[in-house]
Amino acid sequence: MSDAIEQMVREAYAAFGRGDFDGYMSACTDDWAFHVPGNCRASGDYHGRDGLMQIVATVGAVAGASFREDVHDVVANDTHAIVLAQHSFERDGQPHQYNTVHVYHLRDGRLAECWECPADHLAFEAAWGPK
Repeated sequence: MSDAIEQMVREAYAAFGRGDFDGYMSACTDDWAFHVPGNCRASGDYHGRDGLMQIVATVGAVAGASFREDVHDVVANDTHAIVLAQHSFERDGQPHQYNTVHVYHLRDGRLAECWECPADHLAFEAAWGPK
């Protein structure tokens, strides 16, 4: 089943990259949660489709159309999925880039909860700017 989950995660990220947020949410539980650490504009806890749209709005406000998420790899089993990614964008005319890991807990074969784990918290906070 881990191959099927890996494919589901890759398809969800591809949908997100196309702006197909319903496509992303189709891989998620109704009570999906996303936890972003730190004390920057992106930090917080987001829940369900409304939460996804809140983080999308934040990304748009900070990065506009310049935000890019490149998935380097996906590792998955029946209970967890790990996404290794690089985020890059411009904010206020300055380029920003950092590596991050998304750690997912799965429930009933769907993405239930995710934790953003930036490799460099200082670069992450500098990229998103203060709240």
